[in-house]
Amino acid sequence: MKKVFYLNTCDTCRKILAQFNLSDWELREIKKQPITKEELEEMYSKTNSYEALFSKKSTQIKLRELDAKSLTEDDFKELILDHYTFLKRPVFLTDKEIFVGNDKKNIDALKMFFRAK
Repeated sequence: MKKVFYLNTCDTCRKILAQFNLSDWELREIKKQPITKEELEEMYSKTNSYEALFSKKSTQIKLRELDAKSLTEDDFKELILDHYTFLKRPVFLTDKEIFVGNDKKNIDALKMFFRAK
């Protein structure tokens, strides 16, 4: 399995995806094709944390008047399933590894992953 979960309207996602040859990857635009419970469980099995998959930059946090600091793992899970903007992006998911988000450390790890192929 090789999947990338991203948002087409996100410039950062598009910039990151453009750096790699994704011809043999399944590209999932999460606004058009929301993440499934099974896919989220697969991601969780590699991170052991829904919070690690949760975007604290989502505009929905303010709109829903949520206090991100008081959310539980179950809250993170339900929110990610409820609205696509709660998933930290992009997410590169393979059978063995997961790369979540756009921070420098993650992108560097992703570059190493693609070089090793």
